[in-house]
Amino acid sequence: MSSKKTVALIFGGRSSEHGISCVTAASVYSAIDKNAYDVVCVGITKLGEFVPVSVAALQTFRLDSEFLPEIVKGDEELIFPLSTNDHRLRLLNKAGTVETLAHLDVALIMMHGRFGEDGTVQGLCELAGLPYTGSGSFASALCMDKHAAKLVLQTCGVRVAPWQLVTRAEFAGGLAGARDLDAGLSYPLFVKPAREGSSVGVTRVSAPADLPVAIETALAADKTALLESAVIGREVEIGVLERRDGSVPLTSSVIGEIVFNGRDFYDFEAKYMGAVGADVVLPADVTVAEYQQLKDAALRAFEATGCAGYARVDFFLTDSGPVLNEINTLPGFTPISMYPQLMRESGVDYTALITELIELGLCADR
Repeated sequence: MSSKKTVALIFGGRSSEHGISCVTAASVYSAIDKNAYDVVCVGITKLGEFVPVSVAALQTFRLDSEFLPEIVKGDEELIFPLSTNDHRLRLLNKAGTVETLAHLDVALIMMHGRFGEDGTVQGLCELAGLPYTGSGSFASALCMDKHAAKLVLQTCGVRVAPWQLVTRAEFAGGLAGARDLDAGLSYPLFVKPAREGSSVGVTRVSAPADLPVAIETALAADKTALLESAVIGREVEIGVLERRDGSVPLTSSVIGEIVFNGRDFYDFEAKYMGAVGADVVLPADVTVAEYQQLKDAALRAFEATGCAGYARVDFFLTDSGPVLNEINTLPGFTPISMYPQLMRESGVDYTALITELIELGLCADR
């Protein structure tokens, strides 16, 4: 009998980052230790349908400036485990016949954005009692909501950028004009959806006259939007990786930095399409004292929000210390993404990192 664990690699989903998730899954599948794990590819369409994805199809998923991959439902669907005593992944074919595809041991979640990174898929796994990688449903939802996360972090003594919140309902009703949305904030501002990732819907605003359009853009992606003061500082990132024994998590031994040259911020095109104007510097040139400040703030934030497994914590490094930008509970995970690069520079290669995430998921106390 095989001693290998069966891993459900879950990707795709309903968010605007569907294609990025598909590319991530292709990278992970190619690198996962297949001597230790059997892998079943579980795709989620943009409509939320669970479907099988062949290895041949997965291997065609790549980033392209003209096209991002999309999972499309065919003649077969997957029935995901919904019981704590039955972790069978079943296949439903066009004729209505159901067969067992695999008995799952753990879910490796490689999704980004809403309906995946926000605790929804994590909650589905928890309902079935199926172990999974990364943070739990609560921490995932909290960190996905930038407003809620800021409130928690501020209470715990972690510095965050000043912000204001505006809802879709009040903006549409004209109530937003009754108060100064930019009160207490300084220009330039960044306007962003409260619950999106990969800089989707984010606009840099230099003057009050440009606020309405920027808010509309953000609210097209979510029902709430944040207005944040731009923080003058270096954009740096640090990786956090939990230990299996539950002791204080590790942080990457190096810091990554985004250096801008003609680009306003690290937007979608710069992150994924190689657009000019934003470069990754790794390792970043920071002092021992600066590294310790970043490490301490990252661990405090990781613990305060209840994160588990791993996270990438993004900061602005200012003259007066780090200011937390956001916590990514499911950070970009292609080999060239920042989190895997941070861990590789810290001595954990891509395949070993995937193994560690799976083993942490298997032993997590949910």
